[in-house]
Amino acid sequence: MTAVVRLVAVAMLAAPLPALAADDFPTRPVTMVVPFAAGGTSDVIARVVSEQMGQVLGQRIINENVPGAGGSTALARVARAPADGYMIAIGNVGTNAAAYAIYPEIKYTNDDFVPIGLAAKTVPVIAIRKDFPATDLKSFIAHVKANPGKVNLGHAGIGSSNYLICKTFMAAAGIDVTLVSYRGAAPALNDLMGGQVDGVCDAAASVSGAIQNGLVRGLVVSAPHRMRTIPDVPTSAEAGLPEWQQQGWNALFAPKGTPPAAIAKLNAALRKAVASDALQKRMDDLGSIPATEEEMDPAAAGRLVVSEIDKYRKVLGPAQ
Repeated sequence: MTAVVRLVAVAMLAAPLPALAADDFPTRPVTMVVPFAAGGTSDVIARVVSEQMGQVLGQRIINENVPGAGGSTALARVARAPADGYMIAIGNVGTNAAAYAIYPEIKYTNDDFVPIGLAAKTVPVIAIRKDFPATDLKSFIAHVKANPGKVNLGHAGIGSSNYLICKTFMAAAGIDVTLVSYRGAAPALNDLMGGQVDGVCDAAASVSGAIQNGLVRGLVVSAPHRMRTIPDVPTSAEAGLPEWQQQGWNALFAPKGTPPAAIAKLNAALRKAVASDALQKRMDDLGSIPATEEEMDPAAAGRLVVSEIDKYRKVLGPAQ
């Protein structure tokens, strides 16, 4: 084979590969990195979403829990992953917005990711141990103020969405409690049920079951109306703290440079997954809110992230 023929053969083999790979995507399972321990809100939502997306794509989506540093360990890993669509992340307001104001040495930036789309919105809840002396929000705030430094709240790690729930709740209530950091919402909730902490800042998706079963006491939800899953827990307005207004979210992200065709296929699968009866019912059972068609648009998700980054830089300062 002459040199010219060899060069032509190489060119013919090489040129179609990127387009072919994108057109055929996915040809093997996709890994969805979950930035927290199993059992928390992001993990629960990720499992529901990945199951339905996998059915649409015809390939399994494997969930991999990578807890640590409020979720930033996992996002740093995904930022460094090959940009081929086979490793994606489920992020939230903590990992993909507030983290930039909390961790001065964070190993990724917003520019390292391409949004796939918003999956769900979450409802913040404050829950306390069932034998806590206070029985409602007013008495809880009074108890905290009368016992400075003696009340603690657990959360899923500094920088997590649950940490932000704690911070905004404390600011609205004008109280100072000790925050206890865990590697995820589930370990924090386990310690609450065991009486090792006084309360947790969490989302309805992961704490509703414990409240329903009387294992912990729901104190307040940050929502415009009561949640069907925990109807006895008052809204912040009903409980006398209308200043506490917050909503969390979970979105899917891929590494920067992921082929647009792969992003489009993942987005289409996300849209079908969120629209499915199975996911809609599961989200309702969890007390989470499925994303709307507009919110699932990658560009809309990108704009949300940018606005949330700006918001939490103002709330938290340049670094904590």
